[in-house]
Amino acid sequence: MPTRFSKHRKSRGDVCAGYGRVGKHRKHPGGRGNAGGLTHHRINFDKYHPGYFGKLGMRHFHLLRNQYHCPTVSLEKIWTLVPESVRKSLAAKNDGTAPVVDVTQKGFFKVLGHGIIPNQPIIVKARYFSKVAEKKIKAVGGACILVA
Repeated sequence: MPTRFSKHRKSRGDVCAGYGRVGKHRKHPGGRGNAGGLTHHRINFDKYHPGYFGKLGMRHFHLLRNQYHCPTVSLEKIWTLVPESVRKSLAAKNDGTAPVVDVTQKGFFKVLGHGIIPNQPIIVKARYFSKVAEKKIKAVGGACILVA
């Protein structure tokens, strides 16, 4: 933007440049940044940022995130880890043979029981299973195998 269009050019010659004579344009009259959150800016903090001040929960010293790393996969997505051709060929056989799916090879640690699975046996290997997932896998004639 050219200088000639700036607001500052328009206020040349005006003593207070639009900031008023009484209140004066001072540097940081309310304090810098989040200053005054507990005192003179309290209404704003309480209204728009409830819960900003204070503590919640217990402290965990030296938190190591990788110890809590546990990617999950739902039962409804288990069959996507098996090629479609394998699933169809096993469904056609109908002799009780089941594919073995090692979810840890695909980057998942825990199998959760969300969704429905086809009425076809499947053997799932994982570190953890939820109760519902285990129940649904066994209901279709499959098996849950725990791996370290």
